[in-house]
Amino acid sequence: MDLIHTFLNLVAAPLTFFSLCFLMPPYLFYKAFTTIFYTIFKENVAGKVILITGASSGIGEHLAYEYAKKGACLALVARREGRLREVAFIARELGSPDVMMILADVQEAADCRRIVEETMNYFGRLDHLVNNAGISSACMLQEATDINTFRLSIFSCFVYFLYNQDTNFWGSAYTTKYAVPYLRETRGKIIVMSSSASWLPTPRMSIYNASKAALVSFFETLRIELSPDIHVLIVTPSFIESELTQGKLLTKEGIMDIDQDTRDVQVSIIPVETARSCAKAIVNSACRGDKYLTEPSWFRIT
Repeated sequence: MDLIHTFLNLVAAPLTFFSLCFLMPPYLFYKAFTTIFYTIFKENVAGKVILITGASSGIGEHLAYEYAKKGACLALVARREGRLREVAFIARELGSPDVMMILADVQEAADCRRIVEETMNYFGRLDHLVNNAGISSACMLQEATDINTFRLSIFSCFVYFLYNQDTNFWGSAYTTKYAVPYLRETRGKIIVMSSSASWLPTPRMSIYNASKAALVSFFETLRIELSPDIHVLIVTPSFIESELTQGKLLTKEGIMDIDQDTRDVQVSIIPVETARSCAKAIVNSACRGDKYLTEPSWFRIT
């Protein structure tokens, strides 16, 4: 057995390299063809039901507007009633035939179940689930004043998440769990907001980075398990205009606060894209049936 592994260690890399040299041109041609085809014949979401978590601000807010412009019915989820009511009003003005609001905290499994149940009771169907809710933290791990203020959760291969990552990971996992039976009925889609931080980790955001990487792994697995009934789009945005890039962070004391100095350090000179442009790209990508989207696209080179 060791001899086999020694042989594979020697030949696997060069064989893979030469295989890619032959396979890359036809793959790129296929990719270009399918992109053009699905751009022309993309999904029409008019009258379909879209459930969006974290819809009161940032990307989630503008996703609601972009889907509304296409005539979709919306179930908007957030914790802040005032902001959510404003978003719902604008979405109706932009063309959504029906909008419902659900006040909920996706950190709670019971709330995630209720989100899906209320959507189904009201609309009777579900076509797109957009797992968008998320928050960020920024501090060096050794700076955390009390590690117990960041509640540990464990999932599968001992991936650890701190307190605020219940929203980033479990919020998407819970909601997807309860939505899957209804998405199967419509051969619907799951759109999940990960981050470029999942493959380009930055200091001070170790737990945030880990939660976003876990999202990618989780939904990559679901893509196989749910295929071909449910399509999965994994979105990895760079710095997008939102409360996160405006400095709203979980501090080392475990308190949500606005820290402009830390924001300036984290974002540095990287240009920040508008939430509107990002949301428009996501909705178009979902309607095309893409599997992955990095926004802005130039950030893939990193």
